[in-house]
Amino acid sequence: MSEIDLRALPNVGPKIAQKLLSLGIEQPADLRGRDPEQIFQALCDLDGRRHDPCLLDTFHAIVDVANGAPARPWWHYSRERKARAVPS
Repeated sequence: MSEIDLRALPNVGPKIAQKLLSLGIEQPADLRGRDPEQIFQALCDLDGRRHDPCLLDTFHAIVDVANGAPARPWWHYSRERKARAVPS
């Protein structure tokens, strides 16, 4: 489909839509059942650099929406990621 379809997702603007398109993700349905960590790693590999972890949080947010969860801001997932990183 197009960038416009992806931009209909919460948390997705033109730059993130372009990143998704570069990975072959063309519509929100392409995100269903996907692993956000794998999407993030594929983008890092494609670009040859490690992206900001906030992009990973955005991928978590949009995959959840594609799987039927309510829309949440990407920073909701930042808190979860940071909580997982704290040693117990």
